[in-house]
Amino acid sequence: MILTDTHTHLYYETDPVKLTELMQRCFGSGVSRLFLPNVDSSSIPQVFKLADLYPQNCFPMLGLHPCDVKANFKEELTLIYDDTDSRKIYAIGEIGIDLYWDKTTLRFQQKAFRTQIEWAKQLDLPIVIHCRDAFDEIFEILTEVKDNKLRGIFHCFTGTNEQAQKIIDLGFLLGIGGVLTYKNSGLDKVVTGISLDKMVLETDSPYLTPVPFRGKPNESSYLIHIAQKLADLKQVPIEEVARITTENSRIIFGI
Repeated sequence: MILTDTHTHLYYETDPVKLTELMQRCFGSGVSRLFLPNVDSSSIPQVFKLADLYPQNCFPMLGLHPCDVKANFKEELTLIYDDTDSRKIYAIGEIGIDLYWDKTTLRFQQKAFRTQIEWAKQLDLPIVIHCRDAFDEIFEILTEVKDNKLRGIFHCFTGTNEQAQKIIDLGFLLGIGGVLTYKNSGLDKVVTGISLDKMVLETDSPYLTPVPFRGKPNESSYLIHIAQKLADLKQVPIEEVARITTENSRIIFGI
């Protein structure tokens, strides 16, 4: 069984012994493919270092996280874009709009989002979208720029049935994470009506830890609990969930 974590910040762990242990627990849980989004220019070396340590397992993505979009965002974007030429990357992300923490930067976030969508089109890469309290703002931009090159993943999807269908109709996949295991999230009811071929799995470690480890730092090895919850909801073996969601990740990322 091969499980794919399409969104993990496992590189935040800088202690080499602890990082090795994290990776070994991944492999022990069947999680052998990990996609690594940076958040700003300073996190790029960490992403590349982990990808270099595990080149068969860890795959870098580059983008400017919306929470890191400040007044100097153009300079940050230049630094990040320069690294898209330095080595192989598999997506532009994570990018998007976040209005939970700071609504005052919306104009900057919109500009940064549009710029990075254009990068993805130029480089023929998918985008990985961070969306928090900003579905309408993001969807408006996506519908404006939609063409046959626009594709990607809505990271950490926690929306409604209607929002899920809009995302799917745009040709995007839903990133399903630890929120699926939360008792009152309502996400279980949404995914029940969605085909597995429209979903990928993710942890967003060290955040959004699934049950039964909620309250502790998340890690990619816990992806197996998200996969098992999805298998239970779909009434299929976990191996089937792993096979389909990993194949979805291969199609979207090209590896």
